[in-house]
Amino acid sequence: MSEILKRIAVCVERGKVDARSFHPPEMEGQDGADELTGKALEKGISPNDILTKGLIAGMQRVGEKFRDNTIYLPDVLVSAKSMSVSMEHLSPFFNSGVIKHKGKIVMGTVAGDLHDIGKEIVAMFFEGGGWKIIDLGVDVSAEKFNQAIKEHKPFAVGLSALLTTTMISMESIAKEIKTEVPDVKVIVGGAPVTKDFADRIGADAYSSGPQGALDYLNMSCPGDYS
Repeated sequence: MSEILKRIAVCVERGKVDARSFHPPEMEGQDGADELTGKALEKGISPNDILTKGLIAGMQRVGEKFRDNTIYLPDVLVSAKSMSVSMEHLSPFFNSGVIKHKGKIVMGTVAGDLHDIGKEIVAMFFEGGGWKIIDLGVDVSAEKFNQAIKEHKPFAVGLSALLTTTMISMESIAKEIKTEVPDVKVIVGGAPVTKDFADRIGADAYSSGPQGALDYLNMSCPGDYS
């Protein structure tokens, strides 16, 4: 792997946004993900290599550390910021078709629930893993989910709930989605959600953390999906 791609991956992993950022202290004054991504493009490194060998590689390490409780939410957020500034450099290449997303994911917090921090974290991991996110926000009804699924034709839909009371909504929404669009994968998550509950409502996958959900997507998605 090119040295500059390794450095981009480290910047994402450590949350080094740009040369002006003071975090992490031991990297103060060094180029961050912003500058290094620009330099990689100037050197003629392919945008797809920057995405896969830089950003995705870095976010995968973030996911593994978060799963193992060796880093925490603030660390994930600064890593996501580093990834985001790099993605701004790559955005024109997505728009032109030079880089292709692995697929689309429709996400939302289910009807009756206004919490979104968990959904936002999972969305960051999905985006960092090369997926295009259609975020419907919070308090999303089955009708809105199904409209978005039919419009965007995603590979999967992610349902989030933080309250035990809104798990009832998650159950009815998951069943309505599977009735209307049986081929779409339904992934569920949130603090009160369990694998037993996910199995009972007919969801395709459940994960207690974002890396597990991303691993499921990457393993279950056919290589030519778009």
